[in-house]
Amino acid sequence: MEQGATGITAEDFFRVEMRVGRVVSAEPFPEARTPAYRLAVDFGELGVRRSSAQLTALYTPEQLVGRLVVAAVNLGPRRIAGFSSEVLVLGCLTAEGGVALLAPDRDVPLGARIH
Repeated sequence: MEQGATGITAEDFFRVEMRVGRVVSAEPFPEARTPAYRLAVDFGELGVRRSSAQLTALYTPEQLVGRLVVAAVNLGPRRIAGFSSEVLVLGCLTAEGGVALLAPDRDVPLGARIH
């Protein structure tokens, strides 16, 4: 296990509800402490949810709109510079420190659950 990582149970992990959504809008979020975009993500039957996402190093707003993303949808809202971020869009850090999005490699229904 990575230094500093703590163990969790499979049940803990499966309580995090991860779903596929499509970015329907992306705009700069200059009020955020760390450079970010305000996103609106369509999760099909779950509706459109908002997210603050630190993706500015690797993506422009135009590159984000229309993309499929994976997000944790049941963590509860988080207030960021007066903005209610409702979901956590998932990505991984690159060697250069940017965030690369996690996404399915096939077209899947919006709202599809990650297993």
